[in-house]
Amino acid sequence: MKNIIVLLASTFFVLGLQAQTDLSKNEVIKRLRQANNYFMNKWPDPGKTIVTNKERRANIWTRGVYYEGLMALYKLDQQKDYYDYAVEWGEKHDWKPVRGEVYTRHADNQNCGMTYIDLYRIDPQPERIDAIKKNIDSVINSGRYNDWTWIDAIQMAMPIYAKLGVTLKDTKYFDYMYKMYHHIKYKEGGHGLYNPEDQLWWRDKDFIPPYKEPNGEDCYWSRGNGWVLAALALVLEELPDTDSHYQEYLADFKSLAKALVPLQRTDGFWNVSLHDPNNYGGKEASGTALFVYGMAWGINHSILDKEMYLPVITKGWNALTKESLQPNGFLGYLQSTGKEPKDGQPVTVDKVPDFEDYGLGCFLLAGTEVYELAK
Repeated sequence: MKNIIVLLASTFFVLGLQAQTDLSKNEVIKRLRQANNYFMNKWPDPGKTIVTNKERRANIWTRGVYYEGLMALYKLDQQKDYYDYAVEWGEKHDWKPVRGEVYTRHADNQNCGMTYIDLYRIDPQPERIDAIKKNIDSVINSGRYNDWTWIDAIQMAMPIYAKLGVTLKDTKYFDYMYKMYHHIKYKEGGHGLYNPEDQLWWRDKDFIPPYKEPNGEDCYWSRGNGWVLAALALVLEELPDTDSHYQEYLADFKSLAKALVPLQRTDGFWNVSLHDPNNYGGKEASGTALFVYGMAWGINHSILDKEMYLPVITKGWNALTKESLQPNGFLGYLQSTGKEPKDGQPVTVDKVPDFEDYGLGCFLLAGTEVYELAK
């Protein structure tokens, strides 16, 4: 009888998700392919430099986030084109950090290493992991752990430490990862970038009070907090629960997710400013996608409560697929690069951001977890 009740509950849960989103798992895959195909067709050469206000190598952080999403998509939709596209990207950049700077300390320049490690796990060719291992080892050997001075850095680099620790079976990466995290959470800017009162993160020391939004509230940037939620999910996915800091990461993940729930707009999006909806208020896709990803991941790993978070995820995914995603695969309502609400404005459905890749990466991450929910 108990098994029958569990089965019925699971069935009703899946049917409820599909009814609320009007999406089956096949529909989720369709949307992910639609968005990804648009980008791969636009960028057939993964080594082509990116030209905006200047020319950049194509393994900068914006493209690295895209490949994070692509690798997540590949896990559930194993098309050879996806894998080949990622491998060619690594090869054309010699499997090194940005500009070939093996010993860079900047988290943005390290981000590409996350995908290099994932590809190494599929096919353990030493060159795929050699440079990023040397890079992170050099940071550890320096004994300096104050590199992360802005919360985006948590997502750009923190999961690399977790992945290296698991891949190489070496806990030194876990230990140093926490030193870096402890600094940005408790020390950076005087007392850290995490505000336990609101359970949200200031983007960097420039936004710690007395800085305020026009309405007098603290400034919490949507995408920045999205980076933190996504990073904690990626780390918790890898890190053994026996690690001495696992419970702190888990508590921070749950607290941040909970704080975001009442801040969601009625249309399913989140504003760029989490505590001031009138400061460049409006639909924004990247923060929304990161929140959907983190919350869906939390349900899929029995960390977050389905009853509480499923309606939030449903509204967010509907917003992304029915309003942000366009018929040709373009993603609208995506804020350009920046660090606060005023950057990259206006955010509209038809405006092409300065970089299209990171928004797609966030969307792919979100969709792969929603797929698991539908499944």
